[in-house]
Amino acid sequence: MAQDYYQILGLPRAASQAEIQKAYRKLARKFHPDMNPDDKSAKEKFKKIQEAYDVLNDPQKREMYDRYGSAFESAGGGAGPRWQSSHGGPEGFQEIDFSQIFGQGGAAGGFGGFEEILQQFAGGGGKRGRRPSPRTRGADLEHELHIPFNTSITGGQAQLSVRRAGGKVEAITVKIPAGIEDGEKMRLRGQGEPSPSGGPPGDLMITVRVAAHPYFCRRGKDLELAVPVTLAEAALGAKIDVPTPQGEISLKVPAGTSSGKRLRLKGLGVPAADGSRGDLYAEIQIVIPESLDEESLELVRRFDKRRVLQPRADLKW
Repeated sequence: MAQDYYQILGLPRAASQAEIQKAYRKLARKFHPDMNPDDKSAKEKFKKIQEAYDVLNDPQKREMYDRYGSAFESAGGGAGPRWQSSHGGPEGFQEIDFSQIFGQGGAAGGFGGFEEILQQFAGGGGKRGRRPSPRTRGADLEHELHIPFNTSITGGQAQLSVRRAGGKVEAITVKIPAGIEDGEKMRLRGQGEPSPSGGPPGDLMITVRVAAHPYFCRRGKDLELAVPVTLAEAALGAKIDVPTPQGEISLKVPAGTSSGKRLRLKGLGVPAADGSRGDLYAEIQIVIPESLDEESLELVRRFDKRRVLQPRADLKW
């Protein structure tokens, strides 16, 4: 018994054109022979999926299939009416005299092959009036691309490998736009699966994954950086060198700066598509040596006695 085309694609008979195309792309990716080199049945499954899609994706063929489903099955996918034999039952191709239907030329006298005979059987004209078979678009490919944090901010290039039909692996260079975020998608048109019927190839859909940075973090269009300073630099003030996406700059630390103080570096954050930039926030962190000699400890005690602070006075539940 021939399989139902709707069943092959896993769709109800009332499925929309968009649902048919979506189901086809999903199944084509799953059962494409190049994606299943160790599965001998994948080729046959893919062939059935393609056959079902070629019919259901064509409005005229689909209408004829919905009316004469069994005729499609007996004709191997053709879209003709059900022929009745003299016995009143459906007549198979082996019982039909094609020379009587198409003239004495038959398959060899001007129809060019069995495919064209079926199209004539479906009600088409000769070679001149033949409507070309629909050329379906190739399936899209999906790929995850991992890039360094720095590249996501400044932009750059990355390479990925794509396996083509026949097992050939192709290296593709991808341009990374500045400011791209983790999880964003990029589309490379025409770099997906080749069409099984001579149509345009699918697209390559890339999901970008950005690696974490050991010091910088991103908040929207702004960057944050924890900047360690000494007790003397925080107390007395200093100019320190700080790395940024645009190169190293000199940052002024005001005298009396406490840990947690955020210093804004305008325009040194993430670039936007409109040409603007976010800001870089340098958060000061005072670093105390893990061990101090007795003389240093005494100096700290004397300093603490000279100016009594109550840093936790405002802490409340």
